[in-house]
Amino acid sequence: MTKIIFFMLFESLSLQKQSVMNDVKITIIDRNGNPHTVDAPTDMNMNVMEVVRAYELAEEGTIGICGGMAMCASCQCYVLNGDEVSLSEKNPDEEAMLWEAFNVKDNSRLGCQIAITPELEGLIVELAPES
Repeated sequence: MTKIIFFMLFESLSLQKQSVMNDVKITIIDRNGNPHTVDAPTDMNMNVMEVVRAYELAEEGTIGICGGMAMCASCQCYVLNGDEVSLSEKNPDEEAMLWEAFNVKDNSRLGCQIAITPELEGLIVELAPES
C-alpha cells in the first residue's frame, strides 16, 4: 500500500513539474500601464490575446472581438522586446488589419497572431489603447 501511495505522489509531482516546464513567463502591460508577469502555457495552442483574456487583463468585450481571426485589431499590442525573443513573421492578414488600425507603431502586432511557444520566454507586450 505504501508503494502505491508513493508511486501516486511521485506521478502527481512529475505531472506538475511537466506542466510548469510547458509554461513561459511573459509580461503584459495592461491599458492602465500596469505590468503583469504571467505563466503562459506552450502546450495548449494559445496566443497572446487568449492569455490576456484568461487572466482578465483587459475589460471584457474590449479584446478579441473577432475571436482571434485577425479581423478587428482589438488585440493590438506593442512588442517591447522583439529583438530578445523569437517571434513569427506577420502574415498578410495581420499586415492588412494593422494597416487599417489606429495607434499603430513599428512594433505593433495582433495578439491573436502571436502563438505561445517556448521561444517567447520573457516576451514583454503592452496592450494598445482601445480604438
